[in-house]
Amino acid sequence: MAVHIRLSRHGTKKSPFYRVVVTDHRAARDGRFIENLGTWNPLSSPEALVVDRARLAYWQERGAQPSHTLGRLLKKHPAAAPAATAG
Repeated sequence: MAVHIRLSRHGTKKSPFYRVVVTDHRAARDGRFIENLGTWNPLSSPEALVVDRARLAYWQERGAQPSHTLGRLLKKHPAAAPAATAG
């Protein structure tokens, strides 16, 4: 099963709110997910990205790939990205 980390859209019309979820790549955008890792609110000032760093690192160690959009957000908000660990 290919696992991806991506955004799931919630909220109302013209007022989006996203959840950062771990999901099977075959699931629908807003469909079934394995785990909820955090949230992203693009309308707040400044944009608020809240991610559980430990769980994000856990899933990435097991081969889960972040989506292109989520990858850009993690680079833009480095405080929400997982801390580098010495192995």
